[in-house]
Amino acid sequence: MQIVADLQLHSKYSRAVSPKMDLEEIARWSAKKGIQLVATGDWTHPMWIREIKAKLKETSPGIYSLNQDKTDLPSSDNVKFLLSTEISSIYTQDGKGRRVHNLIFSPSIETCEKIIKEFQRRGANLMSDGRPIVGISSKDLLEMVLTIDKSALFIPAHIWTPWFSLYGSKSGFDSIEECFGELSDNIYAVETGLSSDPIMNWQIKELETRSIISSSDAHSGPKLGREAAVFVPNNNYQLTINNFSYQDISDAIKQNSDGKLKIGYTIEFFPEEGKYHWSGHRACGIKYNPQQVKEKGIICPVCRQSLTIGVENRVMDLSHKTFGQNDLMHIKNSLGVTFVSDKDKKRRPFVSFIPLLEILTETNHGSQIKVLREYEQLTANFATEFDILLKKSYEEIEKNAGSKLSQAIQIVRERKVFVDPGYDGVFGIVKIFKDEKAKSEEKKAESQPSLF
Repeated sequence: MQIVADLQLHSKYSRAVSPKMDLEEIARWSAKKGIQLVATGDWTHPMWIREIKAKLKETSPGIYSLNQDKTDLPSSDNVKFLLSTEISSIYTQDGKGRRVHNLIFSPSIETCEKIIKEFQRRGANLMSDGRPIVGISSKDLLEMVLTIDKSALFIPAHIWTPWFSLYGSKSGFDSIEECFGELSDNIYAVETGLSSDPIMNWQIKELETRSIISSSDAHSGPKLGREAAVFVPNNNYQLTINNFSYQDISDAIKQNSDGKLKIGYTIEFFPEEGKYHWSGHRACGIKYNPQQVKEKGIICPVCRQSLTIGVENRVMDLSHKTFGQNDLMHIKNSLGVTFVSDKDKKRRPFVSFIPLLEILTETNHGSQIKVLREYEQLTANFATEFDILLKKSYEEIEKNAGSKLSQAIQIVRERKVFVDPGYDGVFGIVKIFKDEKAKSEEKKAESQPSLF
């Protein structure tokens, strides 16, 4: 057995989040996706922690599930929750404004309540947002959390996002040590974010020995599982859905060789699809790849304001080496899924995919009614989303969903998709069948009456 885990998301109490994002909605979509372990998100919010306490029950130490007396969701018992929240720290350090988002994984509701109480003592307005803004530095926040409970995990979130992250080009740092000082050894992992993949992170020296966590940062149910981490048994441990604990997840993230679990691989966006992959200025329609930034500079040629420097450029600035094709292995399993690893096998492999809803949007030529109907039918009667994308044979997919979807998934598994990279807050555009857009435009033109 494997545990597919999505360990960052937001509840209905966070800004710009679907009002449907309650615990039942999270569990419902997790079951559709094939996620066994999901974040609660936002437990610092007083109303959300109240719902967590009322609706979740502890099934093993630090792991929770929906109380079946409180819900009638079929299969929700196979979805477990981990207490995770995100904090936005906005502060000044070394004469520069810093804006860094960090994740806190808590081993218990009791620890959550202690951390909440300390935030309130320091004057934090926790009711304002599920992801509260605090004027506490990342280092002081880490010290505060570890003072309350040393078993809590502290993980920098979406570390390359220009505006709110550890390495962000607009308000971050050049290293973990610069951000956390003498407490840096307590940073066991980083969350990569949608605009980077593990290859990019492998180029950073201080990340060589730290775990890479991928998660969705979902603001609605359909966005769950855009990225995920997959935990697998270690040392011949007999894993079941009910016999792993928070400590087991923590040991895996800390790479404890004696632990029961380890990170087997991560599931990734194609990083070009992320909305900060390349540099640019959205308002002026300017998008630069790294070579163009090098040649043309960082000033927008239209408005003369600074460009938002994208993740790829930022990685290049901080990298100590470049991973080329000769440094990588592409291993295709019996189902045609391509796993990418470094040739030295020092790092966890990963697989890149496109969410099923996006694939169905292309195979259905953008008809959202058809997309949602087909998605519901497939996940209810055939398999979970992750099983369809990664575990079902092409023959099974064709039998249950048609040859077009089977062909599309084969292209994705073989990493042959085309992505027009995202920039400055604009998501990249993914194409599986490269000529589909042109065909669509031709049909559209033919169907319109001539003006002459």
